Amino acid sequence: MTAGQLTGNRWLWLAALMWVVLMAVAVWTRPLLPVDETRYLAVAWEMWREGNFLVPHLNGETYSHKPPLLFWLMHLGWGLFGVNDWWPRLVAPLFGLGSLICTVLLAGTLWPGPLYEGIRRRAPIILIGCLFWTFFTTLTMFDMILAFFTLLGLYGLVQARRTGSWRGFWLVGLAIGLGILAKGPAILLHILPVALLAPLWATALSEGSTTVNWRRWYGRTLVAVLSGAALGLAWAVPAALAGGEAYANAIFWGQSAGRMIDSFAHGRPWWWYGAILPPMILPWLIWPPLWRAARTLPRALGDGGVRLLLCWFLPAFIVFTAISGKQAHYLLPEFPAIALLLAFLLSRPGLEPSYRRRDLLWPGLLFAALGLVLIAAPFLPLRADTAAMLGLIEPWWGLGIIAGGLFIMLKPPKGDMTSLGGLAALAVLLALVVHAALRPMLIGHYNMEPAALKLGQWDRQGYTIAHYGKYHGQYNFLGRIEKPFPIIGDGEAREWLPKNPRGKIITYHKTVADGFKPDFVYPSRRGLIIIWDTQEALKDPVILKRPKETPKIKETPKIR
Repeated sequence: MTAGQLTGNRWLWLAALMWVVLMAVAVWTRPLLPVDETRYLAVAWEMWREGNFLVPHLNGETYSHKPPLLFWLMHLGWGLFGVNDWWPRLVAPLFGLGSLICTVLLAGTLWPGPLYEGIRRRAPIILIGCLFWTFFTTLTMFDMILAFFTLLGLYGLVQARRTGSWRGFWLVGLAIGLGILAKGPAILLHILPVALLAPLWATALSEGSTTVNWRRWYGRTLVAVLSGAALGLAWAVPAALAGGEAYANAIFWGQSAGRMIDSFAHGRPWWWYGAILPPMILPWLIWPPLWRAARTLPRALGDGGVRLLLCWFLPAFIVFTAISGKQAHYLLPEFPAIALLLAFLLSRPGLEPSYRRRDLLWPGLLFAALGLVLIAAPFLPLRADTAAMLGLIEPWWGLGIIAGGLFIMLKPPKGDMTSLGGLAALAVLLALVVHAALRPMLIGHYNMEPAALKLGQWDRQGYTIAHYGKYHGQYNFLGRIEKPFPIIGDGEAREWLPKNPRGKIITYHKTVADGFKPDFVYPSRRGLIIIWDTQEALKDPVILKRPKETPKIKETPKIR
């Protein structure tokens, strides 16, 4: 696929525009979300503050849960623009934008030529229109980065098959290495099965040679894997030496094989992914033209590109199904495979499905129903604390998505591409409406900044600040905290308090104990963030205890 074909794809530009609008609204409407987003920025901030770019740290302790690539990219932006809040929020989503582009590139390599132009036009629109992808692309997480490098590695594999040269395999090695630096060896699960199962797809590619030197193929695959591993080890070995034995064990075992084994002891049932996958690919699942196109899938299995997509999706799906520990976002790197398969089924020359005006009835009803759910949310008979939080949302934003759903039903676009674009636009509109509606709740209960700024002020004034119970770093970056927080619990409190007469203690409770005056109170997800001065806590350390042990309170004080 040429650069001109890529830049001339106006549907890719439309998908990119949707991404831009979505990110602008997401950054404006919601704060950094605890505990994941605030934790990742805390790690990046501590590395930046200490000038230690080799071993990630969180609150003074080595942080072995994730490799450093995301943090390094945050540092790159801070080096260019200064330390700020907005750049770190764009890093992972920018890989989502890059994934849209790489999806088109992979489509053009799998199915070259003007005959398959429809796949290149449809794939990015289908991908941005998947509701799960649409919502997830705004988050600061590692899986979108992993999806990008998966696409890059598979693009390299197909290029290697097309050209027979080393260049494609070097791209595979680069993608594996950067994927390891992004989220560890998990990248191999998304790329290696496609390389190993190449006999199932490589000779069936359109416009390709029917012969392959398999000894050379697997030899070069091994070199690509080893070169990618070498790139990962170029960081991991020095980091292990600098971080100590416990950190070395964690990054070489605990975050890969150890986590896989331990995951069998907890998690979700084997059928869980099968249950959640259909809702994750709405609205396409209930769009009738797709069902009509799916009838031709058995005949499509002879196509090399389709086989590659199945070799990409099925092994990952099976492995994640077999492992007890499951998260929805683990499947994110497989979503471009779904988008490409759907685009292929809708674009087969001579087998394109028919399109009717009533085809948009069910998707339109879905969006209208979701709008009604949003409007009804504050009035649902739920638990008191949940109802109180939902009472903060602005439900009438739901009218916007209801109007969009009704409009696409009553005035359906003509043609398949405009229908695709309309449904993708509705998916993005739903994400925008949800962000806008939830903004008061997110600002009111998920915003760590007010407490973080107060803690940062005390930190610079020389107070010793302790955190009562497990700490995820949610205040470090937002408050630009300079020193780690001691972690205290029920057993340490009575000993710590008299030793730190000029101190503050962060606790979490539903209410404030009667007769005591905290220094700071602010709503949180599960009640209140309550910060005590040491002298106040010394009156009776029981006020610090965890919520289940907190003295009975008569009423909740006003937030101040």
